[in-house]
Amino acid sequence: RATDRRRRKVILMAGEESGSERSGLKTLLRLATLFDDRCDAGRALASALEGERGPNTVVVGLARGGVEVAAVVARALEAPLDVVAVRKIGHPLQPEYGIGAVTPGDGVYVRRPDGLTAEQLARTVEGAKTKAVQLDRRLHAEHPPLELRGKTVLVVDDGLATGATMIAALRWAKAAGAVRVVAAVPVAPASSLGLISSEASEVVCLHAPRDFSVVGAWYRSFDQIDDKAVIRLIADH
Repeated sequence: RATDRRRRKVILMAGEESGSERSGLKTLLRLATLFDDRCDAGRALASALEGERGPNTVVVGLARGGVEVAAVVARALEAPLDVVAVRKIGHPLQPEYGIGAVTPGDGVYVRRPDGLTAEQLARTVEGAKTKAVQLDRRLHAEHPPLELRGKTVLVVDDGLATGATMIAALRWAKAAGAVRVVAAVPVAPASSLGLISSEASEVVCLHAPRDFSVVGAWYRSFDQIDDKAVIRLIADH
């Protein structure tokens, strides 16, 4: 466990949070720019992840937008590509307000119950998990999920906001038997990086701005990705 704690770190490949050494962040200074699109972000992220290249590395993108970034990373690292179906847990009284995230299987993260009883929370989580399972079936209709046991899994998204979906995906990968899980994103607020660092073997982020806003603000083109596009990316790879 002591070894795991020493290996657990956040690497900012570029960013404005230069004071982050106090929270255990290793900052590599390089000016960041906006990304043209997810493919552009994927190329930049692939360069930062070059050290993860190896026969036991698998790249997994969060559905849906994260898969487009992950596909570029997987191609650059010559690694297998897969997708994890992550769904937000919406508060039943305000569905757009997320209180956590789930995946099929054992990827569950609840940020806080926000006034829900244990029974209400359980029903809400199960409802979100049902949607995650349905999404997973659609995305893996043509190609079955990859085996993650004994692998190093690079869990890739197009950016983080609260970090809930990434935490659920990391827990899913660990429950599937991954021996090492790396969270990799082009952009995220520093507060979210600190949160997911306790869940990942390592966190790699290209840019952690002080004034984060939303993920899409850091892309010139940030189109929605549908199921067909995800399935096509997996098939092409």
